[in-house]
Amino acid sequence: MLSKLAENPALKALGVEMLTLAILEIKPIPEIARALEAESREALLRQADQAIYDRRNAAVEQERRIKENELNTEIAVEEKKRQIRETKVEADLAVETKQQQIREAQLSGQIRLEDERKRLVAAQADNARAQADAQSYAIEASLRPLSQIDPSLLEVLAVQSAEPRLMVSMALKEIARNASKIGQLNISPDLLEALMREPAASGR
Repeated sequence: MLSKLAENPALKALGVEMLTLAILEIKPIPEIARALEAESREALLRQADQAIYDRRNAAVEQERRIKENELNTEIAVEEKKRQIRETKVEADLAVETKQQQIREAQLSGQIRLEDERKRLVAAQADNARAQADAQSYAIEASLRPLSQIDPSLLEVLAVQSAEPRLMVSMALKEIARNASKIGQLNISPDLLEALMREPAASGR
């Protein structure tokens, strides 16, 4: 700018030589000043509005983050509760399954014990039946020869080994059997007394 002013023809015509230039003040005319002030105010207002908008956005973003954190916290808490419930359900199911297995094992043991008891009772019944059959066969075998003996002979043998009262009883029985052939029977008092008398004790 200084060089341009030094070469200015008007200044040279006046004989003025430009050595230095000092600008003390630049002052626009009032219309330009008002326009510049308006533009500056608009810029400042825009900056203020932008700052308010940025602060609001920051507040909204902060609120969103807070709510998101709270939601994440609630989700985490609910997930933990769900895991606890599932763990408890699984534990209860495991306990119930174990108890069911124990009950089934006890029932199986009782069934086996009952089967063993039935087999034991059946075996005892079979043994008792076999023993009864054996005893019956033995008695039958021992009595078979007697069945072939004449009853009169058995009575004679019984009379030989019997006491007097039994002999008298057998004689009365034989008399009764042939009652149709007997007209009258007299029994003396001594015979009745002998029949009613208690047998003497052994050793007397």
